[in-house]
Amino acid sequence: MEIRTFDDLIIWARELHAHLSRCLAESATKNQEERARALLGYLSDHESELARITAEFEKQADPKALKTRLYDYLNNEHKPIKTHHTCDGHYDNLDFHGIVQEIFHFHDQLMDLYDSLAGKAEIPEAKELVESLRAMEEHEAMRLASQIGRMNDL
Repeated sequence: MEIRTFDDLIIWARELHAHLSRCLAESATKNQEERARALLGYLSDHESELARITAEFEKQADPKALKTRLYDYLNNEHKPIKTHHTCDGHYDNLDFHGIVQEIFHFHDQLMDLYDSLAGKAEIPEAKELVESLRAMEEHEAMRLASQIGRMNDL
């Protein structure tokens, strides 16, 4: 997907979370480790919820911010988010800790992108939008860390 505006960014982020949810769900049925299967199932649900929450930004954001162009993103200054564009079974063979590392790395990359875009936003409405996206990601990552910590204690 070509990202030209903040609206495109939100759609892309929503689709990214939804795709990751599907891949995690698929791997949850294939992983041999019981704890890993439980984690993958939980993470799939969590990513699905993040896709839903991200979609709300499309509905509630300032129209001026949504139409703002992302020139810096188009200049390819940002490294692409590393994720598996196809459900290639990547998570099928990872253990609990490997899955946790991958998921937090994914969310860290997304938060770094939002930080970068917030610093370069040309209008206050766009800056506020991307900062809100970043805050949502951070909050959900903290919630995820808490839940995974509980799972790890079992």
